[in-house]
Amino acid sequence: MPSPQTPPAAAAPVLPPDDAWRATLHNEVHARPSARIHLPALVVFLAVYNDGVDREQECEHLRRLPGQAGLCPEDLSGNFLRLRLPGCTLKWERHTEFTRYSLVQPLPEGAALGSEDPDLLPHLILPPEWWAGVPGRTFCAIKLAMVHGDLSEPGQRLLEARRWLGAPPVVASLLGSQAHSMVVTDFALRDSGFERMLVVLPPGTSETRAGRVSARLLELETYRLMALRGLPVAKALSPELAQAERQLADTTADLERKSSSDQVMLDTLVSLAARVEKAMAQHVYRFSATRAYDTLVSQRIAELRERPIPGTQTIGEFMQRRLSPAMATVASTERRLTSLSERVARTSALLRTRVDIATEVQNQQLLEKLTRGQELQLRLQSTVEGLSIAAISYYVVSLVLYGAKALKTAGVPIHPELAAGASIPLVLWGVWNTTRRIHAKLHVGH
Repeated sequence: MPSPQTPPAAAAPVLPPDDAWRATLHNEVHARPSARIHLPALVVFLAVYNDGVDREQECEHLRRLPGQAGLCPEDLSGNFLRLRLPGCTLKWERHTEFTRYSLVQPLPEGAALGSEDPDLLPHLILPPEWWAGVPGRTFCAIKLAMVHGDLSEPGQRLLEARRWLGAPPVVASLLGSQAHSMVVTDFALRDSGFERMLVVLPPGTSETRAGRVSARLLELETYRLMALRGLPVAKALSPELAQAERQLADTTADLERKSSSDQVMLDTLVSLAARVEKAMAQHVYRFSATRAYDTLVSQRIAELRERPIPGTQTIGEFMQRRLSPAMATVASTERRLTSLSERVARTSALLRTRVDIATEVQNQQLLEKLTRGQELQLRLQSTVEGLSIAAISYYVVSLVLYGAKALKTAGVPIHPELAAGASIPLVLWGVWNTTRRIHAKLHVGH
């Protein structure tokens, strides 16, 4: 009878234990995969600030979609979710400051390349009420149409795209080193609240490439608007900085002329430093985020690998001329705020140095007064000691006189006054010598 087979032993681990963040960090590159878009398609994109909006609120709103009643907040824990809906696909993405919703649906009839300013809003699969109820505050909304077209004649496609946008001044370029697509937009905010973009791709373009092009363009516009969020902050801060700089200049001049008391200048500098530090605490994150978003914009433009179309600006040229001045303003305000903080610190250090020097002078004068007082005290002490020697000697001589008188009364032949007078030098020497030895012992003890 055959013996039962023993189960195979568990394989020995090949690697050390995983770090707690290994899987999360490794899968981060796969956290937001690009969509696969079948052309022709319409991408409806919405980005909202999510300040004060939690995942439960967003989950509650997503539950209103057809077939999503069982959605729970745990499904949104990964910051990315793609929902398959009847006739369309919705992608939800949550970022630090904003949340993005991307709907991919078939392009409506009558909105193909060659049509003139088609009305897309009535053809959205999701009702306007659902879009209006998205929790958050809108800062970016785009209708991106992606159509097939022959790119061998980009000038002809550009004319058709102008009619489609309904706006003659446009920004357009060919994308990729092989000109695999063309993008046309005007970056204009229409009455519907949406911008419009048109992407023309040759027949046979893969769904993956269409998804990547869409992602880059939508991210580019999102990051552009997020970068510009620092501009109103910089403009609002400029008058306050100008006032603080004037106040600091006046305080520095008073410090040089010594026209104000140290306490008044110190109070002014403390108040000024508090205002500057408060402004830095409130706005340093916004300025840092602006730099980060501006860097992302530059990266997305570089990834487009644009080729110009004669007679139009590329997206990179448009951004260079329109976005760069705003970013320079924000960067200048940030440097100005940092410089003001450093100048306030230097002026405060100068004032502290002056106060320290004045304090040292006062301490030196006080020590001189104490020294003079001690010298006077020593003189008085010497005088008192001299008087004390005289008084003690007087009492001792008096005792000698009384003793001599007692001896005379007892029959001893002695002259009391003469004996007392003769003892005076000896008594003085004895009292002085005793006082000196007491002083010597006290000095040795110290």
